[in-house]
Amino acid sequence: MYKILITKSAFKELENLPKAFRSNIIAKIDELAVEPRPSGVRKLESFTNSYRIRVGSYRVIYKIEDSELIIEVIKVSDRKDVYRNK
Repeated sequence: MYKILITKSAFKELENLPKAFRSNIIAKIDELAVEPRPSGVRKLESFTNSYRIRVGSYRVIYKIEDSELIIEVIKVSDRKDVYRNK
């Protein structure tokens, strides 16, 4: 079973989401501990070991460290904003 870490910025993004979406996204993040590469996951080409899952119109970007059994959630955002750098 993988350990899930959430960056401070991803945590803030998660807190700012509407409650209805937040609970669904948290449930999907929790499922990553059991299956880090669920069906529908996409590997991001521009990053090493980075993946994204879709939860409605939101995206969760995360890294997988298989050697240490760690999943680090990097970003949680609406699909129109998730790939933009701030």
